[in-house]
Amino acid sequence: MANSRETRECVSLRCILTVCVMVFLHIESTEEVGITIIDSAVAKGAVCLDGSPPAYQLDKGFGDGINNWLVHIQGGGWCYTIQDCVSRKTYDNGLGSSKLMQELYFSGILSNRKDQNPNFYNWNRVYMRYCDGSSFTGDVEEVDQANNLYFRGGRVFNAIVEELMSIGMKDAQNISKKLTVLFFFNDGTIISSSLGCSAGGLATILNCDKFREFFPSSTRVKCVPDAGYFAHVRDLSGGYHFEQYYDKIVTLHGSAKNLPSGCTSNMKPGLCFYPQYAMPYIKTPLFVVNSAYDIWQVFNILSSHEADPNGSFNKCKNNLSECSATELKRLQDFRSEFLGAISVVANSSTKGMFINTCYTHCETDQTIWFEKPTSKLGNKTMAEGVGDWFFDKNGFQKIDTEHVDPHYC
Repeated sequence: MANSRETRECVSLRCILTVCVMVFLHIESTEEVGITIIDSAVAKGAVCLDGSPPAYQLDKGFGDGINNWLVHIQGGGWCYTIQDCVSRKTYDNGLGSSKLMQELYFSGILSNRKDQNPNFYNWNRVYMRYCDGSSFTGDVEEVDQANNLYFRGGRVFNAIVEELMSIGMKDAQNISKKLTVLFFFNDGTIISSSLGCSAGGLATILNCDKFREFFPSSTRVKCVPDAGYFAHVRDLSGGYHFEQYYDKIVTLHGSAKNLPSGCTSNMKPGLCFYPQYAMPYIKTPLFVVNSAYDIWQVFNILSSHEADPNGSFNKCKNNLSECSATELKRLQDFRSEFLGAISVVANSSTKGMFINTCYTHCETDQTIWFEKPTSKLGNKTMAEGVGDWFFDKNGFQKIDTEHVDPHYC
């Protein structure tokens, strides 16, 4: 049985990391890329939880991709209490401090290998490192001196984008034939898209319009969140236990000022951390990549410790073949509620979506993205669907209705 400490860790970090390990097993790690620390950001107050400067990793482009850019926003959960954030800044993965960051491997759509990443292997590929615990939304001027905590995620986002602009992104040009990117460019006119996974996917949604403002009106800007559509849906108890965590994150980090004002003026800011409530106020075109059976949401929203204190759903969620008919029906109900939450995307002509039923979390860095036939929708891979939407070849809003049950992809 999970205790409260284990539940807290699942919400903030460790359960996310467990899922990510499962994800990355699908693609061989390919290369190490050095970390760049933005020391000048400290003067702007743009710092990680522990006050250290923000960071990113850049693998420079080559050949005909030298003027193209791909930027990925790192995920890694959130911290929602002082103690949770104090713990987070000591994690050796650097999710609260650039002093502790280790180099992340570039694989999948960040790889420099043509066989793994045929469209973007020779681009400037950037990993925006995550160290604030608020999906890059926090902005509290006061420092918690007693615990040496800074809540400045919104400023960190600004500082990293400004740094990338200053080292060449503002002058980028040329494009690839397909899109799976944060930013990319065409014929001297910047064409941009924002991509991130998990908490980074949520950051992509919440910062989409903000990112748009960095570029002139002639710039084409679009956003592509992966596994960031965390839904406000009923859990196994019939309640909404996960909602309390978003309330606490937004309050602790002072995130309300960086959430869509149209949303926060109509409901409490914590609800505006949910994409389904923020999305109607986001003007920039956006494409949602998500599973209707996102494994992180099944573990932490549908069947959290609060919703399932006796762990009666544990066997099923850990192994789909162990699910009873009743448990499978409850998963199907979760899918139905998720599809209801994402209906706001279907109602917009500027938004697209690729919603499958793979029992996984984060898909753009897996082979699901570009090759697996079992994950095609409308006879198109995820990469093809996003590309068609981005280049305005046609609108792409597809939901897997063939596989209504969760399955491993």
